[in-house]
Amino acid sequence: MEVWLLFLIMGVITYVLIRRTVPPENKAPLGLLWLVMMLPASAWLVWILVFGATQPMPLIVMLPLLVVSPVMYWSLLDWGKPKSGEVPGPKEATPPQPPNLETLEQSSSVAKEADATKLRPISTQEEEALRGCFPWGMYYLQTIDYHPQAILCRGKLRAVPQEAYQTIRDNIEKLFGDRFIVVFQESLRGQPFFALVPNYWQTDKQNQGKEEPLTRPDLAIALVLISLFTTTVMGLELQGIAPEAIQQDPRMLWQGLPYGLLLVGILGLHELGHYGAALYYKIKTTLPYFVPIPFFIGTLGAYTQRKTPIPHRQALFDFAAAGSWIGMLLTLPCLWIGLGLSQVVPMPEETTLLTFNEFDPRFSLLLGLMSRLALGSDFTPEMAVNLHPVAIAGYVALMLGGLQLLPIGQLDGGLITHAVFGQRTAGIIAQVTRIFMIAIAFVQPNFVFLAIFALLMPIANQPALNDVTDLDNRRDLLGMLTLVFVALIFLPLPAGLSAWLNF
Repeated sequence: MEVWLLFLIMGVITYVLIRRTVPPENKAPLGLLWLVMMLPASAWLVWILVFGATQPMPLIVMLPLLVVSPVMYWSLLDWGKPKSGEVPGPKEATPPQPPNLETLEQSSSVAKEADATKLRPISTQEEEALRGCFPWGMYYLQTIDYHPQAILCRGKLRAVPQEAYQTIRDNIEKLFGDRFIVVFQESLRGQPFFALVPNYWQTDKQNQGKEEPLTRPDLAIALVLISLFTTTVMGLELQGIAPEAIQQDPRMLWQGLPYGLLLVGILGLHELGHYGAALYYKIKTTLPYFVPIPFFIGTLGAYTQRKTPIPHRQALFDFAAAGSWIGMLLTLPCLWIGLGLSQVVPMPEETTLLTFNEFDPRFSLLLGLMSRLALGSDFTPEMAVNLHPVAIAGYVALMLGGLQLLPIGQLDGGLITHAVFGQRTAGIIAQVTRIFMIAIAFVQPNFVFLAIFALLMPIANQPALNDVTDLDNRRDLLGMLTLVFVALIFLPLPAGLSAWLNF
């Protein structure tokens, strides 16, 4: 049952990610893209059903699937791109997003071959006025290229990026008003360029006459209460209490309340951190909405949805880091206290990541060290841990938070590495992280679903409007510490360290 639930959750997450990341003008069927990306997970499920969870899938079986799946996925995306001369219409009621580097680079050949009159959203006179928006002393404009997604203005940067972007953006807004969103980012060759993206969201809002409300507090509160109930019930089941016993004695729900309150509280404050950062930088976003489920851990977490682009890399970093580190600053004390309340038990022959009554924390360097410090000399190599409900909540929150901090794509960790290193380097880090997670999965089979999740996550994410200006040293340091912290969560405890500390 546990395997089917993981597969179902991965399938839903994969479909949502594909819906959010595939451009609306792409003709590739979403269902077919989903089937291709779910190939490794499907093979993993079939293997477990046939051979059991204790026998890991051989590398010679899994590796070809891990290679073929993304190759087929990107081939389908390439097949579905607009052909020469095709101009995609605006996506209905969808907020504008800055163009992705990879998309712009790949569409350059299409733009060159297409009929220029079909791609030009501005007149010849407006183009001449646009050239005047670029002061020679700040940005020496050389070429203006027309793409289906944006107008690209390429040249040489001659001033401080922040000053150049502010001045040129103000000039363009004076000329065109709110027709375009001005994006400043680096090409794959490291050359800064400006992109004028049609502001479809503003057009839709004017056509509709009114804007949909961003906040629905009644829905947010209802989802919090439902999630609190589902996590409380699942907290009892995670402790080994059967559903029949809960139905016979509803007062037992109080025993699951610590788990439910702590988990919902930590996840809620995580999202409120994102929401607070969005308010600070005037980024339109929805309230945090929980996703309750009546199985597994009781919830799939919570989410906030941005409705306008992020202004610069500092805001991108603060938006991602605020939620993750607020959540972690609550998670770690919760886990520490819960481990101190837990009991050591004999080590079973088999254990999984969700065997909370006979839990082996040595699959994680951070969890192993925290368990040793909290339980003391009683935690020896022959012993496992019977987790207290507080520890279960802290552990689940740690794994969910660690998953969010993986430096891949739209995850918080992906946004942080993008803000610290830039979009190109962040893409390389994401690829290395995928390989890293796959390697760990072959050492620790319980992490196979994490490796597949990392593989399914798109590497690219949307840049900030000013994606050139670097961060300050303080944020750079915090970003580096975040990568170290993620490694501590997912790296297994070295045998030598375990033997030296006798646990």
